[in-house]
Amino acid sequence: MLSNNTILQPGDWIKGESWDGELIIGYIESLSPNIPEGLVKVTVVTSDNNETIGKTIPVLSKRVKRLPVSNVTNKVQIEFLIDLALSTGDKEWFKELSSELNAMKQLVNEME
Repeated sequence: MLSNNTILQPGDWIKGESWDGELIIGYIESLSPNIPEGLVKVTVVTSDNNETIGKTIPVLSKRVKRLPVSNVTNKVQIEFLIDLALSTGDKEWFKELSSELNAMKQLVNEME
């Protein structure tokens, strides 16, 4: 379905389909390359099935696609990512994003 030619790594953000065919977006917790089909454990951040959100589920690697890394360019994007960091419990990412947001606010204040 969503086969990709890129090597998946823990921490990669992906979109894909669960065993039940539900759309999921999340990040890879771990890989099981010794399984012939390739299995990834994905922590689900958003899904058609609200019961799956926040859980780590196994997904066949051929049913996921790595999302491109994007550059954050505005305050709204950073605030969204801060919310995402909070919901996933990623303290380091939260600190990094908060720092970036504060630097952006300081730059705006200096220009006024």
